Amino acid sequence: MALSKEKKNQVVSEVSDLLSSSKMTVIAKYRGTTVKSMQDFRRQAKANGTTIRIAKNRLVKQAISQTKSLKDVDTGILEGMLLYAFNPEDEVAPAQVIAAYSKNNPTFDFVGAISADGKLLTAEEVKSMATLPGKHQLIAEVMAMLTSPLNDTMNALSGNLHGLLDGLSAKIVN
Repeated sequence: MALSKEKKNQVVSEVSDLLSSSKMTVIAKYRGTTVKSMQDFRRQAKANGTTIRIAKNRLVKQAISQTKSLKDVDTGILEGMLLYAFNPEDEVAPAQVIAAYSKNNPTFDFVGAISADGKLLTAEEVKSMATLPGKHQLIAEVMAMLTSPLNDTMNALSGNLHGLLDGLSAKIVN
């Protein structure tokens, strides 16, 4: 079904807004994916904070050219049936959700990604980025690393204190 000019302009402005607010836009092929599978994928992506959008590549190219920070991006990779994954909070989340879903659905394949500053990433770079820990996991690891000296000190002091108390109770009993 053909889109009216008004609908096309609406799609371009929506994609342009998503591109400008997203920290990383991941692009993937989805040829051969069933509707039910795509609906399941969208639900998983939404739970991860990622927005999935399927639009005509010509309209996405227009949206890219209208976004100030992305005007110089090479749009030559935008060919075929593509989906676009946007996330305004986490750079790694779109790649992770696509990589996780593609393990069970081999119809998904990375094409590349566009960073917020206009850098075009290759499919290999996106695959390696998908293996990185997410933002929340990194924060948890840093917090654990910062609190580990305090925890180790408390454990050492409580261990020595228990040993001292056990020794004193043995002397008092005898």
